[in-house]
Amino acid sequence: MSQAHPFFIYRNDIMHVEAVSLTEIAATYGTPCYVYSHAALTAAYDNYRRVLQGALNQAALICYAVKANSNLAILNLFARLGAGFDIVSGGELSRVLAAGGDPAKIVFSGVGKSSAEITQALQAGIHCFNVESASELERIDRIAGQLGLKAPISLRVNPDVDPKTHPYISTGLKSNKFGVSFEEALPLYRRARQLPHLSIRGIDCHIGSQLLDPSPATEAAEKILGLVDMLAAEGIVLEHIDLGGGMGIRYRDEDVPSVDDYLAPILALLKGRREKLIIEPGRSLVGNAGLLLSRVEITKQGSEKNFAVVDAAMNDLMRPALYDAWHDIVPVHSHSAPSKNVDTLVWEIVGPICETGDFLGRQRPLALQENDLLAILSAGAYGMTMSSNYNSRPRAAEVMVDGHRSHLIRQREQISALYAGESLLPSAEAEAKDAAQ
Repeated sequence: MSQAHPFFIYRNDIMHVEAVSLTEIAATYGTPCYVYSHAALTAAYDNYRRVLQGALNQAALICYAVKANSNLAILNLFARLGAGFDIVSGGELSRVLAAGGDPAKIVFSGVGKSSAEITQALQAGIHCFNVESASELERIDRIAGQLGLKAPISLRVNPDVDPKTHPYISTGLKSNKFGVSFEEALPLYRRARQLPHLSIRGIDCHIGSQLLDPSPATEAAEKILGLVDMLAAEGIVLEHIDLGGGMGIRYRDEDVPSVDDYLAPILALLKGRREKLIIEPGRSLVGNAGLLLSRVEITKQGSEKNFAVVDAAMNDLMRPALYDAWHDIVPVHSHSAPSKNVDTLVWEIVGPICETGDFLGRQRPLALQENDLLAILSAGAYGMTMSSNYNSRPRAAEVMVDGHRSHLIRQREQISALYAGESLLPSAEAEAKDAAQ
């Protein structure tokens, strides 16, 4: 196991999450099943808090990016630790509130906030809207006026910085849909100052996800701070600077900086400034705190490839099919079938979905056989939140391990629930009867 997974360890040749074996979890809750470490989640958050408290003379607000993993138990844990939350929908707002999150610590991002979502957030009393267009600015002002409220806003400014990440998770280039351009930011702040139902609170910037080099984020911060000073010169004094999130994690063999090293050049730029810092980590808090537990159903040895068909699939973990993303896949028993002399072969780890793109790992050397348990690592972020019911597959259970205890934090979906909201067409007899009446 790599250093990225210190809370997932082998004891007596069986992988454990903290002090609970994955064989016990599989027997208790079934597979496929997402499993999270309470200790790993806590340690990841405390690491950010330690670095920020050590570098700043004022408290920073760590707003967990809910889209990474929105399970209520995980949100509740971060709320207890003092976190704020970065949301992108009314549904995420409802989840945070249901989990005990403080609405005064919520920032609302997203390019397409509906009128209903804006109303919901205003009534909840969130900390700030991260506004991403001139149209949205006018919409928030209008709705706040109708409610007799002042809407706290910041502009999400697109600094046109290349984050050097996968193009699907890049958000800070001119070609991306997110934010307002750097050139239009100053005129929009001037417009916001004129609107009667807005209260300008800060500025926001987020350039992408799975960032492994602090240089692009530092470059973006420099541009944003220059704009903050230009605004101050015009009398628009901001309370906070939100520099987004996006720090990456180790999935395979990436050279991942520590939180200290990643934030150091950014914090150096902020030294001596009065504005409060907000950051929005997601993947780096939850990604390596979770795994997907799966069982081998079928093995197929062919002339060109060997396929291990597992009970998890692309509907459970979309990242490999969507991004060609790598997840380490390891046997739950470190010596697979020790009494049966199973050879190590190169396997395609695939799911049962009717798509050629339904794979979880390619060309993996493993000694395995049918009924073996596999752990698909680094699955705590963008796993369950991106899952679906494709092929009418129920979504997986979720389990939190805390020391020697395991807690079911999401029941396995039942097939009947998948079509509970659907209805059959009326019969010809029923339509004729209705017509006659």
